[in-house]
Amino acid sequence: MLPSRVSLVDVGPRDGLQNESRLVASADKIGLVRRLQAAGLREIEVTSFVSPRWVPQMADHAEVLAGIDRPPGVRHSVLVPNLRGLETAMAGGPGRWPDEIVVFGAASEAFSRRNINCSIAESIERFAPVAAAAVQAGIKVRGAISCALGCPYEGEIHPDAVERVVRLMREIGVQHVGVADTIGTGTPRRVQAALERALRHYPIEEVSGHFHDTYGQSLANIYASLELGVSHFDTSVAGLGGCPYARGATGNVATEDVVFMLQGLDIETGIDLDALVDAGVFISDLLGRPPVSRVARALLARRSASAEGHTA
Repeated sequence: MLPSRVSLVDVGPRDGLQNESRLVASADKIGLVRRLQAAGLREIEVTSFVSPRWVPQMADHAEVLAGIDRPPGVRHSVLVPNLRGLETAMAGGPGRWPDEIVVFGAASEAFSRRNINCSIAESIERFAPVAAAAVQAGIKVRGAISCALGCPYEGEIHPDAVERVVRLMREIGVQHVGVADTIGTGTPRRVQAALERALRHYPIEEVSGHFHDTYGQSLANIYASLELGVSHFDTSVAGLGGCPYARGATGNVATEDVVFMLQGLDIETGIDLDALVDAGVFISDLLGRPPVSRVARALLARRSASAEGHTA
């Protein structure tokens, strides 16, 4: 039986924008978060406390975190790469702390070394004091396992490699783990195999999926995850984002496309699809291109046709 309700984490403001060459103003990032909240999103990844030298788009992380509205019942998360990043994220005081931090490790040794210049074991060692400090402060810790299905350098990743990182994250106090198909090469059975390894160490409510649509498999992979009972997924408004280490890799699965599919399955999300499409149009217009989401494009075309019909 599929879950009756699904929680979506919109990662568009962080993962979706981080590799964009066109800088987005802080006020517009805050405006995007506000629009996502108004559409019903209750979990949003808002920024990343990485060095501006490496990710210029996230140089305004403190300003964005300080500027977002904090309505009750909404969880705001930020990515932190190390203890210094966590300290910066907490510098605004308890009332302005993020509700959750995200640490990331790869299931591929080659990707880990190319991406963050260290081994998987060394990356976990870096995150141990970060996780401990966050938990002590009452901030939830979510772990993301990148390249859990495939790697641009190693090819297909075995579930054993995924389970190794899951176990290591569990040992350092990570409270939620996400299986990420960073380059979008995963297929449903392989996704289930990876998730099953995570479920050996975490309760089902603390396991999530993060899928890219490079090979057009993201919705199928989400459905395969639903079949296991997984009900927590990362998505990105307008399909923003992509992997800079994989040529041709497209963005995260579009939030609009996932919501439309879930509505068709009678699965509750609490998200207003029309308002979500408007949020996607807002950020896409700022980036100078249409939304990647097929559902958004179809609904926008329907709106346009309806408007023309009324004026004819």
